[in-house]
Amino acid sequence: MNMLRLRKQIEEFFIEDVGYQDLTTDAIFDQELGEVQFIAKSEGFFCGEDIIRVGYQAINSAINVNIKVTDGEPLQNGQLIAFAKGPIRDLLTGERVILNLIQRMSGITTKTKKAVQLLNSSHTKISDTRKTTPGLRMLEKFAVKQGGGINHRFGLDHAVMIKDNHILFCGSITDAVQKVKQQTGHMVKVVVEAENEQQVKEAVENDVDCILLDNMKPQKLSNMLSLIPSSILTEASGGITLQDLPNYTHIPVDVISLGCLTHQIESLDISVDVHIHS
Repeated sequence: MNMLRLRKQIEEFFIEDVGYQDLTTDAIFDQELGEVQFIAKSEGFFCGEDIIRVGYQAINSAINVNIKVTDGEPLQNGQLIAFAKGPIRDLLTGERVILNLIQRMSGITTKTKKAVQLLNSSHTKISDTRKTTPGLRMLEKFAVKQGGGINHRFGLDHAVMIKDNHILFCGSITDAVQKVKQQTGHMVKVVVEAENEQQVKEAVENDVDCILLDNMKPQKLSNMLSLIPSSILTEASGGITLQDLPNYTHIPVDVISLGCLTHQIESLDISVDVHIHS
């Protein structure tokens, strides 16, 4: 992750959550010292080392953070993830934002790990999509990578992706690809979404970089792959659930992208325990 961007994002999250001051902790505590511990309350995979470290540094650089688990590492129920020591008021003020983020990111890493294990392929990679939470894309895509997945484009400026609506408005795949190649540089990859054999053949004829095979069951996907040369990357997307993944294990598609990795997730159960230092 970009640490400068991460620091800025976390500071904005704290500004949203704290407002002008933490009325409760500021009224109760002064300079008393304490410790908070982040404890796993269910099994899964952790993600969020930098969130805890950068988060508490943003609140108070004097807070001492000790991380006991690395990103992508499995967690057991009751396992100590990390602890932080410092002024109680700062520990409590930063707790909720940090906890919310590592719970969500760990949930995404856990779901991605499950997807990779269910697919069980030495060839096909599991990828995320742009179906991310606004403002959290960098964090959610980082969590996918820690789960063994790969990242799709980060934004509209990362690659050309000609989808069904582009094709309908433009008139054809050929017209859309030609216009794109006239307007973009040689470093920009061109991806085309195809829903049937005719579109696959048209995309191949236009020598695109990748063909996204949309909403295809295993047998249809296999048939379409036989029409595509190895020089063109292939991606399957749409209508594929985690439960479907074992049916795609032996199909030689290069990538399966799953929107559910980031927009249909369950946060991992993690709690914060407190300890007072005399």
